[in-house]
Amino acid sequence: MPEMPEVETVRLGLKPVLEGRVLKRVVLRRADLRLPFPPGFRAALEGRRVQAVDRRGKYLLFRLDGGLALIAHLGMSGRFRVHKRAPPPPGKHDHVVFETDHGVQVYYHDPRRFGLMTLAREKELDRHRLLAGMGPEPLNDFVDGAYLAARLKGRGCSVKAALLDQGVIAGIGNIYASEILFRSGISPRRAAASIKGARARRLAQAIKEVLSEAVAAGGSSLRDHRAPDGGLGYFQQRLAVYGRAGEPCPDCACDPARTGGVRRLVQSGRSTFYCANRQR
Repeated sequence: MPEMPEVETVRLGLKPVLEGRVLKRVVLRRADLRLPFPPGFRAALEGRRVQAVDRRGKYLLFRLDGGLALIAHLGMSGRFRVHKRAPPPPGKHDHVVFETDHGVQVYYHDPRRFGLMTLAREKELDRHRLLAGMGPEPLNDFVDGAYLAARLKGRGCSVKAALLDQGVIAGIGNIYASEILFRSGISPRRAAASIKGARARRLAQAIKEVLSEAVAAGGSSLRDHRAPDGGLGYFQQRLAVYGRAGEPCPDCACDPARTGGVRRLVQSGRSTFYCANRQR
């Protein structure tokens, strides 16, 4: 599932072609994605101007005039593709077409149909069932060691599970949780409640470093992720541990022949990759 860096890459790709433009035409090529489109979806969007393309956690927020907002989630395989001229006919998995007053067409493509789109009043976004209770954005200045120590105090789950909790920090998923913990030298098995002091400061710094670098690289294109112009992300070339079980760790003195290199374990049904020598 796309995580914060991938969704931010999509946002940055859609921003210049949608912000300030009027949605001249919206075509629904099926009645649902993961959930049915709300009644009147197409009519509510057509003729409205896109005032801003924002993001909250793993959700895209299209703020429209008149106080309406379109909430979109990419699910497992969803992506937007921008066609500025002579767009091809929509394919089998191009489920929604947005056409602007500038002649640009944006296709929403989703083979698995795990994504969703719905409408909300902009003033109610913070209370919307999809967004309510979400933690702060990870790159916010106040997400520091003190914040993490306070939020993780008394929690009996693993620190890996806590990073995946969108109520703690918004937008972190399985790939980047493994990378963040490796960067900070913290074992994914460690209890969340033990993250305080210098350890919490290292974790906060790693969160900001890893996610900032991933955004700059356009995210990680491991399976379905593409930028709206069709380009691939390339942060997957810099992954230190994710998907690298049995390989040597970057900048680590452990011997794969002796230690097995990067290890994989399953936590809450998800694969975690880590270095047992470096992460404590």
